[in-house]
Parts: sequence; C-alpha cells; structure tokens
Amino acid sequence: MPVMPRYKRLVDNIFPEDPEDGLVKANMEKLTFYALSAPEKLDRIGAYLSERLSRDVARHRYGYVCIAMEALDQLLMACHCQSINLFVESFLKMVRKLLESDKPSLQILGTNSFVKFANIEEDTPSYHRSYDFFVSRFSEMCHSSYEDPDIRTKIRMAGIKGLQGVVRKTVNDELQANIWDPQHMDKIVPSLLFNLQKQFKEKGGGPVELTERCFRELLGRAAYGNIKNAVTPVLMHLDNHSLWEGKTFAVRCFKIIMYSIQSQHSHLVIQQLLGHLDANSKNSATVRAGIVEVLLEAAAIAASGSVGPTVLEVFNTLLRQLRLSVDYELTGSYDGNIGTKIIKAHEERQLQEAVIRTIGSFANTLPTYQRSEVMLFIMGKIPVPGIHPALPSLACYKGEKHNPTVFNMNVLHVCANPKWPKSSISQVTAGFQTTNMLTALPNSFLEPLLSFSLTEDPEIRLLVLQILLSLIDRHDNMPKFTNIRYISVLKLKVDKCSRQDNLFMKKHGQQLYRHIYLGCKEQSSGRLHYESLFALLGLLSVELANEEVVVDLIRLALALQDLALSTDEPLPVYNRCAVHALAAAYLNLICQLTTVPAFCQHIHEVIEVRQKESPYLLPEDVFVDNPKYVPVTFKSPFSQTSKITEVLGGSGYNTDRLATPYVPQYTDEDRLSKRKSIGETISLQVEVESRNSPEKEEVKAKMDSVGMEEQERERRRQVVEKFQKAPFEEIAAHCGARATLLQSKLNQIFEITIRPPPSPSGTISSGYGQSQSRSIPIYEMKFPDLCVY
Repeated sequence: MPVMPRYKRLVDNIFPEDPEDGLVKANMEKLTFYALSAPEKLDRIGAYLSERLSRDVARHRYGYVCIAMEALDQLLMACHCQSINLFVESFLKMVRKLLESDKPSLQILGTNSFVKFANIEEDTPSYHRSYDFFVSRFSEMCHSSYEDPDIRTKIRMAGIKGLQGVVRKTVNDELQANIWDPQHMDKIVPSLLFNLQKQFKEKGGGPVELTERCFRELLGRAAYGNIKNAVTPVLMHLDNHSLWEGKTFAVRCFKIIMYSIQSQHSHLVIQQLLGHLDANSKNSATVRAGIVEVLLEAAAIAASGSVGPTVLEVFNTLLRQLRLSVDYELTGSYDGNIGTKIIKAHEERQLQEAVIRTIGSFANTLPTYQRSEVMLFIMGKIPVPGIHPALPSLACYKGEKHNPTVFNMNVLHVCANPKWPKSSISQVTAGFQTTNMLTALPNSFLEPLLSFSLTEDPEIRLLVLQILLSLIDRHDNMPKFTNIRYISVLKLKVDKCSRQDNLFMKKHGQQLYRHIYLGCKEQSSGRLHYESLFALLGLLSVELANEEVVVDLIRLALALQDLALSTDEPLPVYNRCAVHALAAAYLNLICQLTTVPAFCQHIHEVIEVRQKESPYLLPEDVFVDNPKYVPVTFKSPFSQTSKITEVLGGSGYNTDRLATPYVPQYTDEDRLSKRKSIGETISLQVEVESRNSPEKEEVKAKMDSVGMEEQERERRRQVVEKFQKAPFEEIAAHCGARATLLQSKLNQIFEITIRPPPSPSGTISSGYGQSQSRSIPIYEMKFPDLCVY
C-alpha cells in the first residue's frame, strides 16, 4: 500500500468529520506553515484542493466545498512566493467551477473568493492568465432573473462585486488582456447600467449604491486613451433601451461620468456626445433633445476651459443642429432611419430651446477672451440676408417654406423668441465682463450685428439691442434703465471715460447713433424696442461718454424729436408719441449728467408744461400697458435747439457741433438691406438742400467734417468691395497700371536723390565747356595704403 504524500495528509486533516464544525484551524496552521516552508509544493496543494472541491460539488457536499474555499483563501493571503501562479490557476479553476453551478449560494461563494483574490497584490506577474470567462459570467449574473427577488438581488450584487474585482485585478497589469478593449467594455458597462437603471426606476434599496461605486471606480481608472471605449457602451445602452427620451436617467449617467473621470479628460466625453448628436440628426426630436440636455449638464460640470480644443466644434455642432431642427419644422417631415417621419412642431421647439440653453452653458465655461471669438463664430454661422450672394437661387426652391431667406430668418427667430429666457448669442454675452470695448465689440462683430438691426423682423431688432446692452453695461446700470422713466443720476455708477472708450466711440459712435435713429424710425417698433433704445442711450451716456459724445447724443435726441414732428415720415401716432417720450426722458437724463443748471431748467420747464397739456408725450402715459394717445397734431412745447445750444455753449461745450443738425450717414448697409429707400431719401434731401439753398453750404460743410470718418470708412469699403467683386482682368490691369506709375515715380526720386560717388581723378570736361563729375567704378579706384586693411 503506497504512502500518501505529506501535503495530501495535511490537506485532508483540515476537513472535519462533520462539515458543520468548520475548518480545523490547528491543522490549517500546519498546512500554511508547510506551504511557506516548501513553496514548491504549493501548486500540488492547490491541485489536490481543487480535486477534492470538484468531487464535493458533484456529490452536493456543500459544507466541505465551503471549507475548501476558505482554505484556499487563507493560503492565497499567506503565500506570495514565485510559484504562486500555478496555485492561482488551481484557485481560479475552482472559482470557475462554483460560478458555473446553478446553485446561487455556490455562485456567491465563488464570487466572494474571487473578490478576496482580486485585492491581493501579487509579487510575480502572470503571462498566460485569462479573465474572459469571469467578465462574461459576472456580467451574466448582473442580469440575473432568479424568481426569488431577494436571491436575485444577491446574485446581481455578486456579479457587480465580481466585475469590480476583475477591473481591480487587470486595470494596472500590463501583462493581462486589456480590460478596456471593446469586447470587455461592451459587457461590463451595460451590466452596470442595467442595475443602475433598475434601481433608479424602483427608487428602492438593492445594488444601486454598489453599482454606482463600481461604475465610478471604473471611470476613475480610465486613462486618456480609454475614455472612448468606456463611454461608447453608455451611448449604445441609452440608444438600445430608448433612455434618451426620459432624459433623467441619461443625465444621471453622464453626471457620474463627468464627476468620476479625470478633469483634463472632460473634453473627450463632450466630443463623443457631439459626435453622437450628429449621428442622431435624423432621429426623433425627443432623442436629440435628450442628448442636448446631457450636453447641457456636462458643460455645467466641466471646469473652465475643459472643453479644450473642441471649443468651436461644440458651437458648430449645436448651431448645425439648430438649423436642422428649424428646417425640419419648416418642411414638416424628413427621411429618417426608418422611412419618412412626420415632425411634431412642439418637440422641435423644445429641442431648439435646449440647444440655445446649452450654447449659453458652454459659453459660461469659457474665459472672457474666448467669448468674443465665440460670438464672432456664431454671427458667422447666421447668414445676413442680402450679404451672402453664395446662397442658392430662389428658383431652386419649391415654395416659401423652402426659401433660404425664410429659412435664415427662422433660424434668427429661434435665437430671438422672447418666450425663451435667452437667445444663443445673448447666452454667450451673459456675465461677459470687459474693460476694453474695442475688444468686446470688434468691427468684425459689431458690423454684422448692427446689420440685423435693419431687418424687418422686430424680434431680431430687439435681440440686437439686448446683445448691445449686455456688452456695453459694465457697471450693472442696466436694471435702472429697464423702463423709460426719469432717473436720478445719484443712483448711477459713472466712471471717467478711458482712452480705449474714447477710441471706441471715435470709431463706432456714428454707427451706433445711426442705428438708434433708424430703430426709432421703424413703424413696427413697439414698447420693448423704445425701452431698449432708451437703455442704449443711457448706457452710452454713463459708460462711454466724453464731452464730444455728450454733444452728439444731445444732437441725436433733438433729431429724434424732429423726426417725430416731421410730416414727411409715415410714422403711426403711437410711434410719434413714443419717440417724443423717449427724447424727453433722455434729455432729462443727460441734463443731469452735464450738471448745467440752465440746461436742466429748460428741460424741466418743457416737461412740466407737457404734464399739464400733453401727457401723451411723456413716458408715464406712453410706455404702459394701455397707452393714452389720441392726438393727430402736436402743439405741445418742445426742447429748443437754439436754447440748448446757448446754455451749453456758455458752459464750454462745442457750439458749432450743437448747431449742426444730426443727419444719419448713408452707408452700404442700407443698400444691402430693405432700408435702401431710406438711404436714398436722406441723400436726396441733402442734395436738394445744397442746390436750392446757398446758405446751407456752411451747414453742409460742418456735416461733412462730422462725417469725415464715415466717408473714409466708406472709401475703404469700396476698395475692398472692388477687389472682392471685380473681374480678375480688371484687377490685374488696375494693379499693373499702378505698378507702372509707382515705378516711374521711384525712378524720378532715384534720379533726384542719388548722386555719383566722388571720383579720385577729379572732374572731366563736357562737350559744352562745363565741368562734369566722372564716376569711376569701385574696383578701378586707387586708395592710399593707409586706407587698405
């Protein structure tokens, strides 16, 4: 009879006769000491324990199975020798045997042993170990459908713990199969989301906390190159189970993601969401809105500047989706992934609102210097009607709903809808603070912005005014100008106009005055427009006004008063009353700012008389819900230009400028918009006056000097326009002629300035008896020895 090896005897001795008594601890200590003393026997101990466990499982002796696993766990914790790998293989074989069992208790037992093993840091690497089975089996356990709900919950929790153990064991081991590969992530992530979703719906206990903790740990371990593989299964799971439409669960998932990953990787998640939004361009509006809502939350969580290199991509994608949504709403249907889909207008509107909120949320994460770039980018994405000749011909569109001009205006309607809290551009300007207006409103942004103020749509014009107000208001004075009323200067924050502000007004002041004048002239302007125009006048006075600007603003206010009195302008009665009220309120404000007593007295006298005789020309009766106005003609006293010129001239203001009536300068914007007739009318009036009234020549000369900068700007614009639109041959001929002329002028200059070098041989005699300097080449000259080095 052969003698049993010692290691087998030691293993057999740890099992009691009655499994209820548990592991024999004294004998387990002997087995552990033997394994530590003879590590070469460890693999045989593991193989023998595995053999016994398999036999006990087959015979349903589950008590001994538990003892065998306890022994294996203790040996794993105690032994860290080089031969541990072979023992681990036996251990994993036994764990696999338990996980393959149909008995929930054995599955849980095997999982618990695996989790203990996963927490052990091994001293020696393994080159051939595989965890593919464990990923698949633990993922399957996460989806357990066992009848008993308590046991089902325990199995799912075991599956989650198992996946957590696999991640811990493999994520930092370069010799293992990459756990971040799609074949593994496509099993692990959906399994976690499945449990997170179930518990999220049930609002009860269970594995939800464990699942979230495991999910966060997984994401927290993701390096730069692994973020995509970790997030892609999340997107697919939300797609496959229609979880975007509910929005709440999708938002929670990405909140977990954004808070768990390293902050410098946030832009990678945002980039994936943007790509997924584009991929779902032909999906339902509710799905697209859900993705946009997730983007909104991601932007709020992301730290400042974390959008990284995808700044313009964010706004480009969102604006493209905004255009698509408006297009879908106009056409009423589109060819989706499963045939033609009928559009629900209210769903598209909800999507558009979500896009606009998201644009603002992203903008708020950007530093100040990037917001100007974003505003320029957004303006460039909204075509200005009449300025983009590259738009398709109207003939290629079947009807008005497909007209590109109508399409563009509807895009602007989306941005300007007053029912929504803020527009896309005004979202960007929210919280925008700058000390330099030249930086906040560069010419490349201001000109296209002001061009929208000439459109027929009143909502677009109101949007432009709101944007200007938010950018110019640097001292939070805007709330005091919300309604047109008489304002106390003591409550306004007024700083001295800086050099940059002076340069800004010299460069753009006439543009702003002109758009205020034309805005008051609009027949479709309403109460909100006039209140915004008053606020713009007020902010210009307290933010950007020097003495010259104050004079121009007073001239503008008096011109508005004349506009409301003119019988040549087809203004409705309400608009005339509104312009009179606006001019009176502003003159009252500016007289307080100038602090000239005679000026203030004159304005107050006019206001007092109006309060008695013509209250319909004051803000209190005009800018209310039920305005009171009935007159056809206006006989009330008005502010006198001569009187104001006299009193301000005595205080040192430029009397010549005050005596010059303000006339808006005609620019190219009028010709490119529907305001062409207005520009022609103004030009015609000036021309007729100059021809028929010789005494007007001096006034016209003063007007020309005031508008000299505008004329120079117009000249430059014409040069640029010529090079943009003229045929190539004409440009080439023009440049060639200028080059020839330039060369001839240069030759003349050279002949005058260049003199021949002095000749060491003196002079030579010309044929006419005159001496003439003779130039000798340098290489022929003879120099004294002292001059040669």
